[in-house]
Amino acid sequence: MGSSTRRRRYLRTAIGLAAVLVLSVVGAGAWFYHRLDNNITTFDAGGVATERPPAPVPTTPGASVPVNILVLGSDTRDDGNNAIGGGEEGVGHSDTAMLVHVYADHKHAVGVSIPRDTLVTIPSCKLPNGTWTSPRTSQMFNSAFTVGDFPKGNPACTQNTVETLTGLRVDHTIVVDFKGAAAMTEAINGVDVCVPNDVDSHGIHLKKGMQKLSGQPAVDYLRARYGFGDNSDIGRMKRQQAFVSSMIKKVQGQGFSLPTLLPLADAATRSLTVDEGLGTAMKLVDFTRSLQDIKLSDITFVTAPWRFAGERVQLVQPDANTLWRLLREDRTLDGQSTAGTGTPAPSPTAPGPDGAAGTSGPLAPEQAAAPVLVVNGVGTSGLSNSGAAVLRARGFQNVALGKPTGGRLQTEISYDPTLKAAADQVAALFPGARAVEEPGSEAITVTLGRDFRPSPATKLDAVESGPGVSPSPAAPGDPGGSPSGAPGTAPSGTPSGVPSGVPTGIAENSRGADTDPCADLTFG
Repeated sequence: MGSSTRRRRYLRTAIGLAAVLVLSVVGAGAWFYHRLDNNITTFDAGGVATERPPAPVPTTPGASVPVNILVLGSDTRDDGNNAIGGGEEGVGHSDTAMLVHVYADHKHAVGVSIPRDTLVTIPSCKLPNGTWTSPRTSQMFNSAFTVGDFPKGNPACTQNTVETLTGLRVDHTIVVDFKGAAAMTEAINGVDVCVPNDVDSHGIHLKKGMQKLSGQPAVDYLRARYGFGDNSDIGRMKRQQAFVSSMIKKVQGQGFSLPTLLPLADAATRSLTVDEGLGTAMKLVDFTRSLQDIKLSDITFVTAPWRFAGERVQLVQPDANTLWRLLREDRTLDGQSTAGTGTPAPSPTAPGPDGAAGTSGPLAPEQAAAPVLVVNGVGTSGLSNSGAAVLRARGFQNVALGKPTGGRLQTEISYDPTLKAAADQVAALFPGARAVEEPGSEAITVTLGRDFRPSPATKLDAVESGPGVSPSPAAPGDPGGSPSGAPGTAPSGTPSGVPSGVPTGIAENSRGADTDPCADLTFG
């Protein structure tokens, strides 16, 4: 047999093996997708209200549009969930609710947590017998899920409630139970979380510190309310946001390949209930992969602005309505357009808050000597060093760094009234910052938020803790802003009602997904 004949036979053999391998993979993929399809449970779209907020319209033909996903955590004990959550079987509540707004560029996202005890109007919802309820006011938000006592809850009613509350059209709704949460964390080999203190309460046992959790311990972390801070749901939402951030980071680190997504999808679909638009494995995987360009640094979590009302929660206005309006307009929480059409931030020479003078001209000696404390309120490594560099370049001589905090969206400058002249000069260096008088303060404190953009020429050394991120765009609008953080007059060319800064109720309840995982995990 000649060498050319042997080469052709080897080639045919190699091609044949490759073909068998490809066909095997494709066949396994088809079998796997079929298996996932059989896993998925959908809820009846007939329960979704007929009168709904309008669907977004593409700005140009073929352009992407924003997507809103409602993620609900059910505490049902049915279907074996009592083995993880304890308690008796029965229809659960949606004690965890997060509305995820994916911006039209599909590169930015905001997750809004809605406190379970929030008093809302539950609109007309469909019952198992086909009739519809009458709207009810001043109801606890999580009770919408129980309307009709459906065996797997009533996600359509919760979706109707969210659309009534926000004016946003919910494109997809996903319900995860205890088993689903446990299975997903196991599928990605655990999630790195920070436990702020030892917990031994209500059957949940957790040790303080950074650790990797999966399965039952991960569910315990997500469920735990007692033993942290004031035992409220508010603190639990902070930990849930940090947990989701860590989970996103883990999945992104492994990549959005099918070998990563399919096992995760297999684990998730066994305990997911979704709308019919996500009712097949291919739809779920394609939807997940459509989000792969969103960086961790471009995801923000915010708890809907709230206050306690006895044992319940009321949304704070006008801040809550401002939040919904910004999302309806597909603008970031500081009023920017992700398409790059937002109003530019004021220049550093513009007047600062309260009519502060610009940055031109030398500082008075007493201003230059004023003590200034710079605090990293984001978690970005080296951010306060960059802020300090800005101050020193301006001529401030007594600049020190404070302990990083995390979770700050808008930069805040606090000062004693006797230091106001120097504080005005400081504020002029941080356009869009919120100025606050704090009598008795020994220094002007600059708490940097995600609206602070360090100069590219400024070296960020890794003195501070926290992952590195790309800072968010500076806040638009009148540099004078509103000292209280209330919405200001919209600049020309921007939609009406866009705030000049970030309202206090939003800024104080926000955290970046890339924030130090141990920062701001409790309340009270």
